[in-house]
Amino acid sequence: MQRVAVVTGASSGIGSALCERLLQEDASLHLCLACRNMEKANATRKMLLSSFPHADVSIVQVDVGSVESVLNAAKEIKKRFQHVDYLFLNAGIMVNPRISFSAFIQGLFSRRAFQMLTTAEGLMSQGDRVTPDGLQAVFETNLFGHFILIRQLESLLCSLERHSQLIWTSSISARRSNFSLENYQHIHGKEAYSSSKYATDLTSVALNNHFNNQGLYSSVVCPGVVMTNLTYEILPSFIWHLFFPLMWLIRLFTHTYTLTPYNGAEAHVWLTKQKPETLDPLSKYHSCSTFFGKNYVDIRKLDISQDLAEKFYQKLLELEKEVLARCSSSKHKQ
Repeated sequence: MQRVAVVTGASSGIGSALCERLLQEDASLHLCLACRNMEKANATRKMLLSSFPHADVSIVQVDVGSVESVLNAAKEIKKRFQHVDYLFLNAGIMVNPRISFSAFIQGLFSRRAFQMLTTAEGLMSQGDRVTPDGLQAVFETNLFGHFILIRQLESLLCSLERHSQLIWTSSISARRSNFSLENYQHIHGKEAYSSSKYATDLTSVALNNHFNNQGLYSSVVCPGVVMTNLTYEILPSFIWHLFFPLMWLIRLFTHTYTLTPYNGAEAHVWLTKQKPETLDPLSKYHSCSTFFGKNYVDIRKLDISQDLAEKFYQKLLELEKEVLARCSSSKHKQ
């Protein structure tokens, strides 16, 4: 039976590179591009078909920053497919990211220089906004919209006869210090992206606890430091080009500077080749590149408490109930 992979955020960056790599591994795969921008999605589909003319590549429109859009996309996916083998939860945003050059200079001459260069800790701040659903945009786009999508597709994902994998694009910047159960949407603070990615890690752990016995397995990936649209929002492209030689040099000391989306997708693709039941649910799978460009996967333990993961999961279920009730009420009024 033909395998099916659904990729959110497939029209650019890591998502686009991932789609290309998936078809390189298995051209018989049915690849569904789940994208917000249909023009970009069609361009990506055209590009993929130029390289793989016999591939099955379809598109479904979804904005994971909108619950209504997610619900509509889930209905469409359920119409098309009887089973989803891989659901890549890749779409994500930062809102008005800023880098502190003073913190960068100070950090270079401190003991935390290596930590700063590998994780951007202390360098970044982001804004946020509220979506029409009344949720923080970074939280809803990076995590909650994906959570709703999973919940809506449970019937296509859960099967003891045919296991499915959830593969989340997390981040090395996912830090426990930036997450709070009392402020899980990160309404207060300037590290919304880091908080949302730590919440992603928590969610993956909880999903494994609840769904492994139904044939559904979840993993989190860190693509490393990759030049994507998100990265270019932080600084103008010409400044990144000036930094490029330094980034290559940093590869001598840390292999997390994957730099290209193709390299950043290494762990995503690697996970599809594993038996999901053998994977460690408490690990994060890091895409890495050596100085000479060899890609490999590094497995690192998550800084996760099972108790916190379960408490957060219950918060998500409560929020899901509230938001779906609002959506239903809004439809009845119309």
